[in-house]
Amino acid sequence: MPLLSVIMPVYNVEKYLQASIDSILNQDFQDFEFIIINDGSTDGSEAKIKTYTDPRIRYISNHGNMGLVFTLNLGIERATGEWIARMDGDDISLPNRFSEQLKYLKDHTEIDILASTVKLINEEDEYIGTWEDDMKAVTSSQIRKYLPKNNCIAHPTIICKTELLRSFLYKSSQSQAEDYDLWLRMAAAGKKFAKLENPLVLHRIVSNSFTRSRQHNVFRKLAKTKWQFLKNSKGHHYSTGFLLETAIYTALDLIRSCLKSLKQRYVV
Repeated sequence: MPLLSVIMPVYNVEKYLQASIDSILNQDFQDFEFIIINDGSTDGSEAKIKTYTDPRIRYISNHGNMGLVFTLNLGIERATGEWIARMDGDDISLPNRFSEQLKYLKDHTEIDILASTVKLINEEDEYIGTWEDDMKAVTSSQIRKYLPKNNCIAHPTIICKTELLRSFLYKSSQSQAEDYDLWLRMAAAGKKFAKLENPLVLHRIVSNSFTRSRQHNVFRKLAKTKWQFLKNSKGHHYSTGFLLETAIYTALDLIRSCLKSLKQRYVV
């Protein structure tokens, strides 16, 4: 069995897919399986994937567009590695990503989930800056303190124990914020996060993406995600302090959402 399973969901990213796949196959760490799951793409993504003959690739094709949560959980179910790394079909992993992350995890066995910072790129591979929340929370203590306020972990940068991911999985009820909900549940359960300060992933911002289109409603979205997490926390042995912090920020997000709506309504 490989040490690492890389899970890449794919949906209509033909334009960027070759660069993304190549960035994984060309890693300086090679002991991995590469699970690529085509979630009902209607462009040429499947044809692009099928041009590869690398034996490390395990190709899975969903019966139609099943959604990201279903696809991620399927990848976790099929993974055979001790660790799972996430990757997106339009991002680029730097060649030393896996070697750097696995070395850190070997030296810091107390860490459950390891991420890295990201550099942001546009559709033309041009560097367009950094993610503000990402840079505000880098150390374990900063991440733990920041998560009740907002997401600060770039999803396609993480490496986590396969067994741990299988015990949590992604929730379909949080399909618009499945990663943030997972971090909240893990942090509330006492799992420890860390982040490598050096960026190891080029994270692509696409102008017409769902993430970009929903930014006008960010406070309402944050409140909804946290409220759903809090509602689902009953019966779990979660940190009371973490839940209280999250509840406070949920209330603040609701207030900000209302104020923003009023401002938009009355601005001429």
